Amino acid sequence: MKADTHPDYHIIDVKMTDGTVYQMKSTWGKEGDQLSLDIDPTVHPAWTGGNSRLLDTGGRVSKFKNKYAGLGF
Repeated sequence: MKADTHPDYHIIDVKMTDGTVYQMKSTWGKEGDQLSLDIDPTVHPAWTGGNSRLLDTGGRVSKFKNKYAGLGF
């Protein structure tokens, strides 16, 4: 195998949104760096079942519903 063709694979700390820290192997950063996540499986709707509500910023959802009200959606 050629030398220097693959990135360095090392252990980093991954900090979840609730503050817990896990050690994982990654090519991100350097040995011992900490990656802080904004979204992780404990808070993302894809893993929690989607209990979060849709936020209507600027009335976009209301405008859509009013525009297509007669189509039976």
